[in-house]
Amino acid sequence: MHRRRRTALSVSAAFLVAGPLLAGCGSQAHPGAAAVIDGQRIEVAALQAQVKDVRSAQEASPQAAELVKATGDLNREKLNGMIFDRVVEKVAADHGITASRKEVQETRRSAARQTGGEEQLAAMLLQQQGVAPDEIDAVVRRNVLMNKIAEKLGATNTPEGQKKLTEVFAAASKALDIEVNPRYGTWDNDKIQLGEYRAPWIREQGAQQQM
Repeated sequence: MHRRRRTALSVSAAFLVAGPLLAGCGSQAHPGAAAVIDGQRIEVAALQAQVKDVRSAQEASPQAAELVKATGDLNREKLNGMIFDRVVEKVAADHGITASRKEVQETRRSAARQTGGEEQLAAMLLQQQGVAPDEIDAVVRRNVLMNKIAEKLGATNTPEGQKKLTEVFAAASKALDIEVNPRYGTWDNDKIQLGEYRAPWIREQGAQQQM
């Protein structure tokens, strides 16, 4: 899965999931929806609110131009994360896994200590993953759930373990009957990501290989 996609199913200490805003006309069947998951809508307005939060945080940074350039496909990136979060929630629910507020806060404090403080943690997540400050708890919660899922499934950070996780997540993704507004691409249940989404690190790696 994407390093954001790939790390999504890879348990590690790192936290897990730009361009102009797209007008939200929605699809014919679901006007105004960026995606519909198990009958529940992700509104275009909700997606754009996340994009706006990230853009505001980026513009307040001394590295604003660099940060914006590094997240050139921010609409798809955020939608990819919003959908993937729903898949994580389903897998967790299917296996009786929860993440308490205390666990989230303890994990966040630990991450902040490792990165040099809350300010440094926020800067790192904004730079590396396009995460706005008010989204950090959600990212931490996803990480807690992912680690618990991997532990319960006995899925180690090996090719075999990753294969097992991928199969479980792909099955959950298919069960959710995910439909995406065509302007954002299509959802790939087997890869568990937007089919037309490519993370910046993938493009950068490709460019380096061509040099």
